[in-house]
Amino acid sequence: MCRSIKTLRPPFADDVTENDIEAAALQYVRKISGFRTPAAHNAAAFDEAVAEITAASVKLLAALEVRGAK
Repeated sequence: MCRSIKTLRPPFADDVTENDIEAAALQYVRKISGFRTPAAHNAAAFDEAVAEITAASVKLLAALEVRGAK
């Protein structure tokens, strides 16, 4: 697995959309599963993982407090 993880946005950015978060979740699932597109028999698990990671990310970003930001 690639260990070069880059920050996708500054911690004080407030213009992150649901689509941005879902795209990051999809990238993460692709990375850890090893599949760009899952086989039909794995599609439900793949999609569920993307949805759960998206929801967790939304929750995380809503809860973060960045001190000293703008």
